[in-house]
Amino acid sequence: MQQAAPFGRERFATRRYNETTAARATSHKLTNQILPRTCIVASIALTACGPSPPQPAPSPPPSQSDAIVILLRPGPAAWFDATEDRGAGIDYELVQRFAQQHGLDVKIVPSANPMQRLNDVGSGAKIAGGGIYRSATGSPSTNAAPRLYSSTYHSVYPVLIYNIDGYHPESWKDLAGESVALLADSSLVPQLSTLREAHPEVDWQLLALPTTEALISQVSDGSLSYAIVASNEAEAVRNVYLSFGTGFQVGPKLDLVWAFPATQAQLRDLVDAFFANARRDGTMQRLIERYYTHVPVPRLDAGAFHDQIKSTLPQLRAHFERAQDATGVEWRLLAAIAYQESKWDALATSETGVRGLMQLTEETAKHLGGIDRLNPQDSVLAAARYLHDLKDRLPARIPEPDRTWLALAAYNIGIAHLEDARILAQKQKLSADTWSAVKKTLPLLALPEYYEDTKFGYARGGMPVAFVDRVRAYYGILLAQEPPLKPRLKMLSDIVDPAPTSPQSDPTVPGVK
Repeated sequence: MQQAAPFGRERFATRRYNETTAARATSHKLTNQILPRTCIVASIALTACGPSPPQPAPSPPPSQSDAIVILLRPGPAAWFDATEDRGAGIDYELVQRFAQQHGLDVKIVPSANPMQRLNDVGSGAKIAGGGIYRSATGSPSTNAAPRLYSSTYHSVYPVLIYNIDGYHPESWKDLAGESVALLADSSLVPQLSTLREAHPEVDWQLLALPTTEALISQVSDGSLSYAIVASNEAEAVRNVYLSFGTGFQVGPKLDLVWAFPATQAQLRDLVDAFFANARRDGTMQRLIERYYTHVPVPRLDAGAFHDQIKSTLPQLRAHFERAQDATGVEWRLLAAIAYQESKWDALATSETGVRGLMQLTEETAKHLGGIDRLNPQDSVLAAARYLHDLKDRLPARIPEPDRTWLALAAYNIGIAHLEDARILAQKQKLSADTWSAVKKTLPLLALPEYYEDTKFGYARGGMPVAFVDRVRAYYGILLAQEPPLKPRLKMLSDIVDPAPTSPQSDPTVPGVK
């Protein structure tokens, strides 16, 4: 197997998820409910089912003494570091929610090849999940141990990526004699075995890298010319690695699933029921929107932002970190807001009179104690306090991260107009407590057929939508490139949304029940 070139920016992969870090597995105690405790193993790499062997006897029901072990391979969509003490990613959150729903203990063990280790974790119920791809017709036949698979929770495509400073291939005929890399332990490898056999003119390279992001980073920096990755993972890091593009789709649609040992049909059925319920109550769609829907930053803008991270952010970072210490608002979020507002120019002044690093109005500055808007430290601290106050004024039932995105919209347009948009969402039978719903109704505040019936009237509601999307894009880049503050105060009270509840009347936002 070919060794990979260095990949300097792939910090979190080597820091947290290399096989040697498995000993640092974290343990989470979740809610206690009356249900037998089961063992879960979550994984990203896939080893496909072999020819139909004799079926093993079903395992007995899990006992109270069982522990939950989750073998996870990191990835830009499945599992990654969000803050100093919390992970994020769609598979990470699904595992946490499933365990919480059934009152289970969770022990997360990072692994470079979880599926290979699935049978080595000992007896008991297990699940493998996280970047496991399976075709609609089933996995290719191999000599691997038999597996059971859950229903799909999302579908993706394998795509060829290329370095944009090189040649842009449009079909396989453009790749004759070229090297194309695959992540050696990725579940794409067995899925694409037929494709590799069909194109012997290509020099296929299987690289031993800790994550898909490491592979993408090497294409972006020119160490590799071409590679094949899943479409969702390419999209997840498009704003982080600026010098790669997507060439063409190389294979049919693949389903993202969880996998189980052949003896665990009962546990598979539990997961299928959990997935079905998550689809019905909207949880799955919210997670898909959060992790698989990314606002692209134009390459020129993103390049300028990356340059400013190196040249300007070091002089401002202490102001953002002090504000986090004082308010609990995550410093990288504050930095993302500041860049969107002023491009990190402490003396910026707009035609509307907002000034400083955080572009505060004179009224807001007076409300916060008459601070000097052109003083970077005062400006950042005032903005952090203002955002914290806006979050506090939202109903307590709104979970993170929707709470933060809604507060950001209020930061841009005012909480009164945000309230009008939330009421409109409710009238349209959308959730007034989720950003994905409210971002649809905010632009309606510019239309007379809608704003004439609102309490606070006309507003340029498209502006906060663009503002929040841009801040989220810059924040995502900073999360990938800059470490959290140590010790840190939480921006998000809990990155995992609690189970959906029925909306209740809340006096903090009049009119939204």
